[in-house]
Amino acid sequence: MADQYPLRLRVLRALTARLEEISSTGGLYEFDMAGKVFRGRHWYGDDDPLPLISILEAPLPLDQIGSANDNTASAGQWELLIQGFLDDDHDNPTDPAHFLLALTRQKLVEIKSQKKDQRVPGNQYNILGMDGRVSAMTIGPGVVRPPDDVSAKAYFWLSVTLSLVEQLDKPFD
Repeated sequence: MADQYPLRLRVLRALTARLEEISSTGGLYEFDMAGKVFRGRHWYGDDDPLPLISILEAPLPLDQIGSANDNTASAGQWELLIQGFLDDDHDNPTDPAHFLLALTRQKLVEIKSQKKDQRVPGNQYNILGMDGRVSAMTIGPGVVRPPDDVSAKAYFWLSVTLSLVEQLDKPFD
């Protein structure tokens, strides 16, 4: 049955929803990311809510196994960049970014590990509920940066690489 969104956008929407579940209260830094995770936003202003997370595609695509001859399937890696922007700690500006990076990585590991009993026949694990179309996830180490030329606030970025199986002639299936 066809969906109203193409596969990659369905994946991004599912990832957005899961990252919006990040919440931490009662600690040094408190975060509630509900409504603060965005897709495809590269620029932010003073009116945007902090902290916030942005999911972007890497600027250069990774190699994929293309469809040959009459085959319409394609498989390969899709690299995403997750960025987090936060208000600085006065004494140690990057400390909050380290906390949100750790919570983001923890949530990604949770997503990745929720694969038991979710195997789809003929495919690997069913990550993000995509019926085996997202078959693997690799989580990078992440980098935290103080305010600089890129951002007036401390921030982090984290690479996430998903293994996708796409049916090029049926992008909405």
